[in-house]
Amino acid sequence: MTSVPQTTIGIDFGTTNTVVSMTHGDGPATLVRFPAAGGDIFAFRSALSFHAVMGVNGRPNELVTEAGPWAIEAYVEDPLETRFIQSFKTFAASAAFTETKILNKRYLFEDLLSDFLLKLKAHGGAAMDTLPPRVIVGRPVTFAGGNPDEALALARYEAGFRRLGFNDIRYAYEPVGAAFFFARQLKQDATVLVADFGGGTSDFSIVRFERVPSENGGDKLRSTALARSGVGVAGDAFDYRIIDQLVSPELGKGSLYKAFDNRLPIPQRYYTAFARWDQLALLRASKDMRDIRALERTAMEPEKIARLIEVLDDNHGYALYRAVSALKEALSSRDEATFRFEAGSVLIEKAVRRTDFEGWIAPELKAIETAVDQALERSGLGPDGVDRVFLTGGSSFVPAVREIFLRRFGAAKIESGGEFESIASGLALIGRESDLDLWSEKVG
Repeated sequence: MTSVPQTTIGIDFGTTNTVVSMTHGDGPATLVRFPAAGGDIFAFRSALSFHAVMGVNGRPNELVTEAGPWAIEAYVEDPLETRFIQSFKTFAASAAFTETKILNKRYLFEDLLSDFLLKLKAHGGAAMDTLPPRVIVGRPVTFAGGNPDEALALARYEAGFRRLGFNDIRYAYEPVGAAFFFARQLKQDATVLVADFGGGTSDFSIVRFERVPSENGGDKLRSTALARSGVGVAGDAFDYRIIDQLVSPELGKGSLYKAFDNRLPIPQRYYTAFARWDQLALLRASKDMRDIRALERTAMEPEKIARLIEVLDDNHGYALYRAVSALKEALSSRDEATFRFEAGSVLIEKAVRRTDFEGWIAPELKAIETAVDQALERSGLGPDGVDRVFLTGGSSFVPAVREIFLRRFGAAKIESGGEFESIASGLALIGRESDLDLWSEKVG
């Protein structure tokens, strides 16, 4: 008889949220909850804050780090003196990201990750006091970025998770974790396509589940992976389109500046960085910030550059994030909604039709559609060969995203749920599989 591990732990380190789930013996997967002021939470925001504590000499002598909702609280309390970073998972596979400096302290990606994980563990309290040596970590099928370096990303993960005390780190594809979560509902054999929409990536996996006799009598689920695919675009890419269309033009995008007798376009790269959550966190401290300040003196529309400088200087990035998220949520249920971003002296308010939004994200929708078709092609199945479709993750609520699956599979096959918990719980269940090597991999 195969023994069941005493404790297994699955960690879904997401671009937007991180979720931890554990199993004890042969019991169900349970989510780790974090005590917070408004009540316990299990979706722990993947955010970091660094706050400088000033000494009597007026210089910073201590750097206080926070994570999750506590990072947001620190930022809201003192946005000018707090460095706030979100969506930093997006850097994982980027060789271009080598380090960032915070109060002259050098941070590699693995430093940011380990600081985040250590704070997550501390806020988990008794539930995370004693951790098993093995962890199952979720990973996207395709990492985010234009030219993602998978080996680099996993090496960085390895360094970060080892600092949490794990010495047996396994990686399982995020949609496979979601498939194991969904399989609990199955009453009969089924081929399941799982679509997981995160902040940075959209991942797809096709898994065959069959009931077979177990060693203890009764039956158990046997699972066979048939195909997977993924693309490095998801919710954050949708956010980019909203900012690029609604906000950046009000902050100088597309305008001109004077250089001697010439009128030149303001560099697009400032707005490319501004519209991406991971890069926005670094733009304020970059050398480009000096150039942006200089542009206010030569810009043809200096008031717009002044607004851009205010948003960056006064650290209004989180307020912008909330405004963008509110618009996406509203357009998921309505044909038209109002975008409103107000912070300091900056006010941008515009009506947006759902059809406009869908036009902006058309390239991302096409990339997602292509990845779904790749999974089907690799499995050797057509849409008729898939019995159930499980959609999970925040962007699964976007009507244009759901329409991709409705066209291929029909409404009767489609289910959704577990938007925050499905991956982490499935990873914990994978951790006690007797054929663990089939579902997870080690680095090195």
